[in-house]
Amino acid sequence: MAGRTDPGELLKLAYDQARRGLAEGGVPIGAALVDPDGAVLGAGCNGNVQHGDFLLHAETVAIRDAGALSDYSGTTLVTTMTPCWYCSGLVRFLGIGAVVVGDSESWSDEALDWLATAGVSTTRLHDQACADMFNDWMATGPEAWSSLPSSAG
Repeated sequence: MAGRTDPGELLKLAYDQARRGLAEGGVPIGAALVDPDGAVLGAGCNGNVQHGDFLLHAETVAIRDAGALSDYSGTTLVTTMTPCWYCSGLVRFLGIGAVVVGDSESWSDEALDWLATAGVSTTRLHDQACADMFNDWMATGPEAWSSLPSSAG
């Protein structure tokens, strides 16, 4: 799926993953790691609820799905929701060059500011569909969310 470089088009990749997670009964957060041409290197959804593993954040699943790369600097992590501190730390550790976020209002975006100060390009799309999917889930499934550690992104 090479040739996608528009942030809105890239977000569709993450949104599809979030929908998959929702269909599995999980937290509707999705992510994809793409190369400079927009080709998908890895993708995934949050697996906290359906797999009982609070380390399975959408961003970490997407990065793991990509496999080990020799250089992450030209990659972009696209996610439906602001990455938590755990995922943001991984972005900095690996040297991922850019982060595109669909919804940066439903969760604190302090980590995005931290990434930006470290030289990571950050784009906030303020995508209503991403916000609605997450907030609709929160309105009906808060018991699942409250059973997770506080940074379950």
